[in-house]
Amino acid sequence: MRFTYAEAMTQATFYAPLARAAEAAGYTSMTVADSLIYPQESDSKYPYTDTGDREFLEGKEFIETMVLCAHLFAVTTTLRLTPFVLKLPVRPPVLVAKQASSLAFLSGNRLGLGVGISPWPEDFAALGVPWDQRGKRMDECMDILRGLTSPEGDFFGFHGDFYDIDPLKQCPAPTEPIPLLVGGHADAALRRAVRRGDGWMHAGGDGEELDRLLTRLAEIRKQEGDTRDDFEVHVISYDAYDVDGVRRLEDRGVTDCIVGFRMPYIKGPDTEPLETKVKHLEQYAENIIAKVNR
Repeated sequence: MRFTYAEAMTQATFYAPLARAAEAAGYTSMTVADSLIYPQESDSKYPYTDTGDREFLEGKEFIETMVLCAHLFAVTTTLRLTPFVLKLPVRPPVLVAKQASSLAFLSGNRLGLGVGISPWPEDFAALGVPWDQRGKRMDECMDILRGLTSPEGDFFGFHGDFYDIDPLKQCPAPTEPIPLLVGGHADAALRRAVRRGDGWMHAGGDGEELDRLLTRLAEIRKQEGDTRDDFEVHVISYDAYDVDGVRRLEDRGVTDCIVGFRMPYIKGPDTEPLETKVKHLEQYAENIIAKVNR
């Protein structure tokens, strides 16, 4: 089992010391959150909390995801970073491919690129991208990313419903394929993770819902004839805070446990000191990671 440290919506200056602490404690990865704008007015609902409110985002310090990845890669040597998740279809896919290739190349292939569809219509409007057919746009973005980040560095062209790209290549290419990890709980997201991705990222929820999602993911993989041993399954679960629970997750095919130590969906600033955050991640590493992986 691999373990990913998750911290979001805290002081931006905390991320570098937390990444170094997570690496030293034995975590495989750290998540990097993505938020582009906070609109003054919105009727949109957040799909991964009970109330759907989005006020918890107001005033939070979000460094642009790929920029923060570059910063954290520069202060670590082994820690993997997994954007959780990059809002892909609102961004130009050729630009994302260049950013991802550059990060993978400079970091020694430590990027696991979590991608998803933004739940906010306002993101699409602000970036000048139509909200309609966003799922199909997402599929094309993933295909373009796959083609342009190939380790072979060959010319790649694409002609779809949304993007028309004459053959081009970008240099330097990553020396290994960049894993594309698809976030989302909808059936289409699970199927996209299997058909176009290299893994799936769970966004949270109760144990019963997670069990349903894992069952459905396994069904889709069977339907698609997917027998990959390296398919990644990243989940958030209370089981991850107990050694026996981690074993249960392993038995369900989970490869990566995402763990955090506070509720991030709070209004107002995060007042937890950096020293407390480090203590929590170190205690978990001592009590769980060391025992699971010994």
